[in-house]
Amino acid sequence: MKSIGPVNQPVAHDDLLGLPSLILGGATLNTQYNEEPETVPLVDMLRFAMSHGIRAIDTSPYYGDSEKLYGAALKAIEDEFPRDTYYISTKVGRIRLDEFDYSRENVRFSVKRSCERLNTPYLDLVFLHDIEFQAEHQILEALRELRKLKEEGVIKNFGLSGYPVDFLLYVSKKCCEIAEIGPLDAVMSYANLNLQNMTLLKYAAQFKKEAQVKSLWNASILSMSLLRSQETRAFHPCSQELRDAAQQAAEYVQSSGDDLADLATRFAIQQWYNEGPTVLGLSSTSELEHALNNYWAVADRNGQLSEHDEALVTAVQRDVFGTHLNETWGSGIPHKMD
Repeated sequence: MKSIGPVNQPVAHDDLLGLPSLILGGATLNTQYNEEPETVPLVDMLRFAMSHGIRAIDTSPYYGDSEKLYGAALKAIEDEFPRDTYYISTKVGRIRLDEFDYSRENVRFSVKRSCERLNTPYLDLVFLHDIEFQAEHQILEALRELRKLKEEGVIKNFGLSGYPVDFLLYVSKKCCEIAEIGPLDAVMSYANLNLQNMTLLKYAAQFKKEAQVKSLWNASILSMSLLRSQETRAFHPCSQELRDAAQQAAEYVQSSGDDLADLATRFAIQQWYNEGPTVLGLSSTSELEHALNNYWAVADRNGQLSEHDEALVTAVQRDVFGTHLNETWGSGIPHKMD
């Protein structure tokens, strides 16, 4: 299988210019997705990923023992893939489902702890995790501390992540007006650019032009298990109607000789092709290889879908999702956006 980018060459840690099109995510190393995360073959997955140009990982202290597991796996392959040949991205601020700490003290503590867990003297990128759950002044306080850590060289880049795209854009633009923060290096949106919801596309140009965000990431392209043949996981916050529509979509795609997760992966990659990184949540090397095959099905067509996929996407979005296309769910606390 071809590589999506260079292998075993130093990366541009300071400016994110060398980020690959695909990034290996860490959310699946959480008990929400795997009952025994330590059984995920992470060493083999990392070796396969980095051998094929996927030389970046994204994780968070919120994802259970994800940082520790990644740290041990990266240590195991350090002779093959030295630290200067890949990017490490993690997050701060979210501790548990309903527990957050955006204080300067915790931001600094969390970053230093992440370095220890991931066996690295620096982090390439740190996102402030799920900002919609905190008040605006708390968000800005945490971002100021991340900017200080960047100036100290502990982290190379910083940004924010969350679900409501309009609020992500609002805060990103606000940062440009605050000298102690400045334009953000990266923003991660999740579950907002996929087969069922294309909200991110409406805002993408504004992030780059008005908020001066350097790198815009698309995560959770299967919408946290909604877009797959298997049953949507119980924790998913969507409406029952949308859950039912997703199951109908899976059956429709299967009747056409395809798989919903595969179609959704190809669609998300095609929609975000050459726009920024796509974060993949995977649990095995075979899943990773499968995702890469879907990537090349798009890349080999210069970022286009096949006629079969185009027709299937149109039918699913129009006839199955229908009024549920671009439907979202509530996340976080109300915010006043001037």
